[in-house]
Amino acid sequence: MKESIIIDTKNKKSVISPDIYGHFSEHLGHCIYGGFWVGKDSAIPNIHGYNKAVVEAFKELDIPNLRWPGGLFADEYHWKDGIGPKENRKRMVNTNWGGVTEDNSFGTHEFFGLCDELGCKPYVCGNVGSGSIQEMDEWIEYITFSGESPMSKLRASNGRKEPWKLDYFGVGNENWGGGGNMRPEYYADLYRRYQTFVRQYGENKIFKIAGGANVDDYNWTEVLMRNAHWLMDGLSLHYYSYEYRWEEKKPATGFTKEGWYRIMRNAWRMDELIRRHGEIMDKYDPDKRIAMVVDEWGNWFAPKEGTNPGFLQQDNSVCDALVAGITLNIFNNHSDRVRVANLAQAVNVLQSPVLTEGDKIVLTPTWHVLHQYKAHQGATLLGTSAAYSYCGVNDVPDYNASLRGIKRNENVTVPGLSVSASEKDAPAKSNAKKQYLVTIANADADSSKEIEIKLAHLDGKIASATATVVTGEKMDTINTFEKGDAVTEKTLAVKVIDGETVSIQLPAHAVAAVTVLA
Repeated sequence: MKESIIIDTKNKKSVISPDIYGHFSEHLGHCIYGGFWVGKDSAIPNIHGYNKAVVEAFKELDIPNLRWPGGLFADEYHWKDGIGPKENRKRMVNTNWGGVTEDNSFGTHEFFGLCDELGCKPYVCGNVGSGSIQEMDEWIEYITFSGESPMSKLRASNGRKEPWKLDYFGVGNENWGGGGNMRPEYYADLYRRYQTFVRQYGENKIFKIAGGANVDDYNWTEVLMRNAHWLMDGLSLHYYSYEYRWEEKKPATGFTKEGWYRIMRNAWRMDELIRRHGEIMDKYDPDKRIAMVVDEWGNWFAPKEGTNPGFLQQDNSVCDALVAGITLNIFNNHSDRVRVANLAQAVNVLQSPVLTEGDKIVLTPTWHVLHQYKAHQGATLLGTSAAYSYCGVNDVPDYNASLRGIKRNENVTVPGLSVSASEKDAPAKSNAKKQYLVTIANADADSSKEIEIKLAHLDGKIASATATVVTGEKMDTINTFEKGDAVTEKTLAVKVIDGETVSIQLPAHAVAAVTVLA
């Protein structure tokens, strides 16, 4: 089957913010401890206590920002417990994630040190659920104030004289749920109050992010925008895709073809959520000053058998690669409004790019898709159009209907292709003017596709074209510690048809990145 994609090189749209490609590190399972952080005395090769291999893996992705300390953990985290000598730090119970003891050996200094090693922006989430305004006020002072004050003196006594630059600050997390079970009107008032004390010291401009909606709670967005839009720089949105129902999660592998298409359909729902929440934001912010911040997204499956269910450890397969490709294309195509996003989570939790086991690491299929897409960061989005078929399964039992005792079948169909394209200046040594990146996800579980990509209105002709593909033998193929190369980024043949058209043969359940120099 031949599919056609047209890239309008003259239809230049918004710049794709690099911060769309951000990550999330919560005190959850082995994301921090045993993931990013192994300690300075560990036998595992480390850089000042950070797992060297993990740091290098994320640096290879050009990671733009990292969100910390949560998540639900943020609204039970009290930052003063995580500073000073390690032996004096307060121990606590991580009530949200596994009921394990948190020793606070990874705190503010360790987080900002990690961001320094990664070369990324810090995104700190503050405690509104169980914390005080004074606590938040003093944390901002501790992090960012350069003059003499109680908090800057405390920071200096803990070994850091100079302040850090704090780029992003979230005023609470999921305050509609685990962050306080608040009504939107109540949280809107709290946001207005708390954000007042996220002070701007000197030239350090902090980007303030209000806690936004859960999935399709459009009323939450309406209330927050109506009551506080002028006081925010960003409004968050959380959405996870899964196979059947949120309350009855299935394993990350072993799904049927019907399950595959349900997961793909749920991934595609991100487009609808961005559009509808965006329409509400447009009413109060037509110039799109306020960023939509999708700071938790990804697949959420049942915990891997034999692991602590509170650690949210799951396999990462070709399915996750497709969800990452589809979602990132959606973010790119909505980059006029979506300007920050964070995949959940970075290491060993949910849809992780990196898995660790002692001194071993695995780069998951999701990591390889992020590597394919990284050249979109900071590039200019181009208008695209595609003539493609839909794929899916017909006349399968409607899962939600059957739960209600209704005998009904459903058709589970999704667009066969997901596409985004961008333009930036070509590398100087290439002798070309522009570099075009076209990323394509083929959600069809069975069929490969011959795809012709036309770059319309080029100034000149195509000089060269290359492509890579991420796929596996099966829909749920994974990389393991024994076989870490089952799903990797491999070279894909690309044919230059004429001065503005290239062609590829994209396998079933695969993600491609086509780079064209012209």
